[in-house]
Amino acid sequence: MLSQTQKKTADRTALLLKKINAITLPSPINLMEVCGTHTMAIARHAIKGMLSDQISLISGPGCPVCVTSVGEIEMALSIASIPNTVIFTFGDMMRVPGVKESLSHYPNVRVAYSPFDAVAFAKEHPRTEVAFLGIGFETTIPVVGAAMLQAKNEGLKNFSVLSMHKLVPPALTALLDNNKAKINGLICPGHVSVIIGANAYRGIQKKYNVPCVITGFEPADILEGIYLLVRQIQQQTSRVEIQYARAVTMRGNLKAMNLMHEIYEVCPAHWRGIGVIPKSGLQIRTAFSLFDAKKRFGLKEHKYTEPKNCLCGRILQGLAIPTDCKVFAKRCTPNTPVGPCMVSSEGACSAVYKYETSY
Repeated sequence: MLSQTQKKTADRTALLLKKINAITLPSPINLMEVCGTHTMAIARHAIKGMLSDQISLISGPGCPVCVTSVGEIEMALSIASIPNTVIFTFGDMMRVPGVKESLSHYPNVRVAYSPFDAVAFAKEHPRTEVAFLGIGFETTIPVVGAAMLQAKNEGLKNFSVLSMHKLVPPALTALLDNNKAKINGLICPGHVSVIIGANAYRGIQKKYNVPCVITGFEPADILEGIYLLVRQIQQQTSRVEIQYARAVTMRGNLKAMNLMHEIYEVCPAHWRGIGVIPKSGLQIRTAFSLFDAKKRFGLKEHKYTEPKNCLCGRILQGLAIPTDCKVFAKRCTPNTPVGPCMVSSEGACSAVYKYETSY
């Protein structure tokens, strides 16, 4: 028997679905989610199958592990090959393929739950070089910056960060500039938006006349976000709306953004499958250059070709779905990943493999 709370949630979900599917649209639409957590939630709760044939949900570059380029992986591997070094990284990065191998092949690479784990290890082992792999969007950038600030305040000389951080709004701009995916509305990321705020999407919404809704992660949240987008499209209008109002504000977390600005400066970044996007990455400022792993180890990112037959690049742009890929669920599985979209717990291929197919 359902509890009172569960019944209310079920009733709300049913009502939202009825409202969504009752809206008549002049033509089919594509709504892109730009958050790996949304991708997983949509697959887990079979939301695509609940919607009318007029509404397609497509995945964008919302998985930070997935958009990390092969060249960036190779830089991390080059650090791992240096004697007397230890790398700390979030777990999803361990098995992302480089050209020939992944970080999982190196015994000196450790999984961290927080960049402060790496700071603590560096403090305990002053004769060992300790590098943290800084991946992620605006959600994790401030905490990595705070770790560098702590290292500076404590006078650590053996700690550094390989900044592979990326910014979401410039990637959305790049996708909408070419608009190959024919994006009619954006399901904007909840976690990222807690930091950057809803105002960060206003320029995108105005320039491209595309509706934007920042959405939470429960099924009812996602369905309400879809309803708000579909309603805007039906009314032939566009604006930025916050469905996830319990966590997101218009201005975002100013303290976190100020910390980001103190530690980092904007630079171009290479996004897997998309290419170099101007002003979409963050490099460490000169004042914190002691903690810049690229400078410390003399690293440069080189361009590498994507794995043969891997469609991760097209999937990240909303131009293909995982089952379009010839190696999906064959040569590419969670245990034998060919591309990062199958490795990450937020990857589109991983989501489809786990929740939308049976093997």
